[in-house]
Amino acid sequence: MKLRELLIRSLWLAPLGLSLIFVLGVLAWVRANEAEEQEQQRQTLISDALSTEAQLRDRIDEEQAHLRQLAAGLAGQKPSVATLAAHPEVNAGLRRLWLAVTWLDSRSNRVLAEVPAESEANRYEDGLSLHLTARVAPDGVLVVRYAPALLLKRGVPWWLARKYDVQLVDSADQVIASSTESPLRAAQGPRPSYRVALTGPLRASPLTQATLTDAALELTVREPAANAIRPLAWVLVAGFLPLIAVASWLLRRQMRQVQRAEVAGRTEAAWRRAMEDSALVALRARDFDGRLLYVNRTFCDMVGLAPEALVGQLPPMPYWPPDAHEEMAERNRRNLAGHAPREGYEARWRHSSGRMVDVMVFESPLVDAGGRQIGWMGSIIDITERKRLEDRERRQVETLAHNARLTMLGEIASTLAHELNQPLTAIASYGAGITNSLAKLGVQDELVLGALQRLGQQATQAGRIVARIREFLTRREPRHERCDLNEVVSAALELLQRDCQQRGVALKVSLAPGVPAVLADAVLIEQVVINLVRNAADALQAHGGSRRIAVSSRVVGEFVRIDVQDNGPGLAGRRVEQLCAPFYSTKADGMGMGLAICRSIIEAHQGVLDASEAAGGGALFSFSLPLSREVVNG
Repeated sequence: MKLRELLIRSLWLAPLGLSLIFVLGVLAWVRANEAEEQEQQRQTLISDALSTEAQLRDRIDEEQAHLRQLAAGLAGQKPSVATLAAHPEVNAGLRRLWLAVTWLDSRSNRVLAEVPAESEANRYEDGLSLHLTARVAPDGVLVVRYAPALLLKRGVPWWLARKYDVQLVDSADQVIASSTESPLRAAQGPRPSYRVALTGPLRASPLTQATLTDAALELTVREPAANAIRPLAWVLVAGFLPLIAVASWLLRRQMRQVQRAEVAGRTEAAWRRAMEDSALVALRARDFDGRLLYVNRTFCDMVGLAPEALVGQLPPMPYWPPDAHEEMAERNRRNLAGHAPREGYEARWRHSSGRMVDVMVFESPLVDAGGRQIGWMGSIIDITERKRLEDRERRQVETLAHNARLTMLGEIASTLAHELNQPLTAIASYGAGITNSLAKLGVQDELVLGALQRLGQQATQAGRIVARIREFLTRREPRHERCDLNEVVSAALELLQRDCQQRGVALKVSLAPGVPAVLADAVLIEQVVINLVRNAADALQAHGGSRRIAVSSRVVGEFVRIDVQDNGPGLAGRRVEQLCAPFYSTKADGMGMGLAICRSIIEAHQGVLDASEAAGGGALFSFSLPLSREVVNG
């Protein structure tokens, strides 16, 4: 992190460094260009020197050829000045290059004739002179004297003479001839030059045959090409570097100002963000299309999504309940159109975990720094806990009301039980009296006696049921006794057998053999079975097909389970909590207390009452009672 901060702080040096690299590159390019120009100049100089040497050699060879023609033309003639002066080749040679033409006797080297005269020839001689010789038959030798300087002036092209100083030098570096007025080489300075050796002998003396075998041709550049790029480059660099230094300093100052502004902005943004995130109110900003522009941390915690998953989202939003998209979309359109209630509105959102969240939303215009509205700002309060408290208070009020009604019902039931005891006792007494009277009269009709006996049993059973329900409604504990649930279920079904036959309901009993005993109040459990079977029979009355009720028992772990299943219309999506709610009934003339009392009885036995849709259609009611501890510890 420190290295990164150091790099950021030193970023202003980047333009200066790049500028220095650029300057070095320019200087390197200038240096390379200068070296290339020097090499090109050197190659040109060599080429011109070789070309000049070849031209001079050709010129000497050409003059030698003219001299041979002159010798051939004078063969057999008498040596004289007139003869030489009258010959065209002599006149042409004197006009070209020759200083003097001398006719010598080859045996004595005596001058026979000379044109022009020696005194006149010396006037044209300038420094060292060179000679060309040719034999004249029968005993003569023609000697042509010419000046090397004149050879250079007339043998070197004019454009080459303007470009170079052309000189003939010996091995001692002494100038033999020069094409310039000042042949002093010291004045030349360090100008580029090239020297090439002259091929073949240059005759220096016609009598001794002395030659200049070490003579060389030297070309020196008169005016070296001025390199205007290098001074210009130095001028540009000299002016460029200070400008870059000043620009870098200004950039550094600007970057420091920007950094200070950024630090201040980040500090202010951090404070604002901390305040927004610490607020208990969720905030969101949206544009006119409903796109989320900003959310704070409270909003993210409310819906269980990260800011990256929310910012930039368009409706439908990921926190909308799947089953309420149309309703939420319609409300969203009204809000974006500016029709949101000023006092806020309640909504129900879905947390990412699946739980529902109740919120109160307040919408207000979102205005930018220029005072122009750019969207809508929402403030959201989580009212889930408040709604839960309100629901709990409402349920408590309803429970109190239900308890009051139950208390009143208990009082009515207690009064009815008290009032019914006497008629039931009288019925039992009358039945016993009639049975005794018939016995005294000697009546042995078994049908009548059986009916009177069953009448007494039903009256006694009714008395027990009224007494147990009275005890149950007066908050007394049930009488838990060891009992066989199969026998309790069979006794209850025996009472309902005739009623089911009259309703056209087929009653199928499937009790598992060897069901262990349980500790329960047999009378109350019997009433639960009767109530469940009667409810199933009532539900089958609207069923047009076959009507079946199946009652079964089985052991499930440490519980004995009794199932009552019918093939009727089913529960229609209702849950057991709704069915067992006090005063709730699906029957037109029902009081809504049957299943509520059944559930209370089963829970008083530490059991569970449940209801569900049957696999083959219809409803399945079941209750489970725990086995006695002796059986469990067995």
